[in-house]
Amino acid sequence: MTTVLPVRRPGAAPLPPAGDERSTAGRRADRARQILGRTAPWLVRGVMGAAVLVFLLLAVGPHVLGYRTMTMLTDSMAPDIESGDITVVTAIAVEDVTEGMVLAYHMPIGDGSLVTHRVISVEHTPEGRVQVRTKGDANEALDPWTAQLEGDTAYQVRMVVPELGHLVTLLRTPGLSHLLVYGAPFLLATWLLMTIWRPREDDAAGSDEKTEDQA
Repeated sequence: MTTVLPVRRPGAAPLPPAGDERSTAGRRADRARQILGRTAPWLVRGVMGAAVLVFLLLAVGPHVLGYRTMTMLTDSMAPDIESGDITVVTAIAVEDVTEGMVLAYHMPIGDGSLVTHRVISVEHTPEGRVQVRTKGDANEALDPWTAQLEGDTAYQVRMVVPELGHLVTLLRTPGLSHLLVYGAPFLLATWLLMTIWRPREDDAAGSDEKTEDQA
């Protein structure tokens, strides 16, 4: 019987003994750390990027572009607008309201809550006022009122951001809102410091090559 033995180059790391489970586990752990080290910065960047986009949409955009954002609380406009979706509305002249538009307005009964429904009919009164009948797409019957649009403008739904309202509602809870107020700046500062101080992969690779040459 002929036995073939592995040949090790001078200076090379010793070969792990056959069946050494510790060395295999160590390699797996090293591999996991490498993957985590490469993935974590991108995850942090993704979270920070998403947070910036949400901030721009909800806080900056309304002041710069003039639109408003509202959270849908019911499924009366499903499936186009569902509970938890964010609607983006813009102002239009009351005279421009037509059938088929989806408007956000205060209902003329009860506590005057905000409702977002589709316009079914439009009526112009002799006094120059605009009255509308509306209906939720998911409702079988028309809304039991005729709404008179006050002022010179109405608000038409232009865009829907699915599910974002759930996140906004969660962020408004007292505990989490305080955590974000104090924790978000800390996380941002930590991320910036990691970006500045973490050695680049090219530099690390160059350092390893120099070490091997010197050896």
